[in-house]
Amino acid sequence: MSDPPAPDVVIALEIDDPALADRLATLLGGVAGLRLAAPGEQAAAALVARGKEVGAGGEFELTPRELDVLALLAEGASNKMIAQRLGISVHTAKFHVGSLLDKLDATGRTDAVAHAARRGVINL
Repeated sequence: MSDPPAPDVVIALEIDDPALADRLATLLGGVAGLRLAAPGEQAAAALVARGKEVGAGGEFELTPRELDVLALLAEGASNKMIAQRLGISVHTAKFHVGSLLDKLDATGRTDAVAHAARRGVINL
């Protein structure tokens, strides 16, 4: 006799940008074992959009797209994978990675993720 399936992980979206919220809802809606919270329902986790630009003490500012790229870098994504996931060209993905390296004063992709984590831009 098999065990019953594990309950779905419930995630709330707290995003002011309706287009981004719809895009994320569409992407997350197809993930097995995950369910978006209904309005007012308590969730196990929340995706929260930050303001238009994120910085740390004025040292640097990251655009929302750069934050998307940084999150994918933290997952170990290649430029090609970043391009596919974000619906951009490989050239554009490479540009964003380069911009992140410059802004974070990083020597490479792993260093960029480490700098961002230390500065509280991303949580690992």
